[in-house]
Amino acid sequence: MRASRRNTIILSIIMMVGLVSLGFAQEEKMKVGVVNSNEVLQKSEEGKRVLSQLEKKRDEKREQLEQLDKEIRELQSKLNTQRMSLSSEAVTQLRNDIEEKQTRRKRMAEDMDREMQNLSQRLFQRVQKELLPIIEEIGKEKNLDLIFDLSQSGVIYFKPTINLTAQVIERYDAQKSAEK
Repeated sequence: MRASRRNTIILSIIMMVGLVSLGFAQEEKMKVGVVNSNEVLQKSEEGKRVLSQLEKKRDEKREQLEQLDKEIRELQSKLNTQRMSLSSEAVTQLRNDIEEKQTRRKRMAEDMDREMQNLSQRLFQRVQKELLPIIEEIGKEKNLDLIFDLSQSGVIYFKPTINLTAQVIERYDAQKSAEK
């Protein structure tokens, strides 16, 4: 019985210490900021330049694919319209040509996807690396404890006054202008 009472007293003391320390922890509120890196990419001058560069590269690759698609359609049309007048060897050769171009097109599309992913990743990583010092500087100026990236954090709600995106865009553009 004495052990039970002693355990209850010890548990009560531990709970009181916990509540007191919780009270002290609540006095010091954490300051948080958010940045939307997707918005920075879409609205900053450098981000627009990077996105334009990616779109230009993607368009070049699409043109190559469209040219190959056109060649495949022409061969298929020739096969369909001239099948009766062509020798069996010519028909076989046309089918082989179509198959070879289809295989080349498939590989080209896969290579294009992989190349575009790699290029996007490299460019976005470069931009993020350039943004980090700017974000850290703003965080220090505002005496923030944490800064979340809205596009990657899964934040559902935030107080608009903690959004630093516009300031990050402004400083990033200023930094890039000064470098030119």
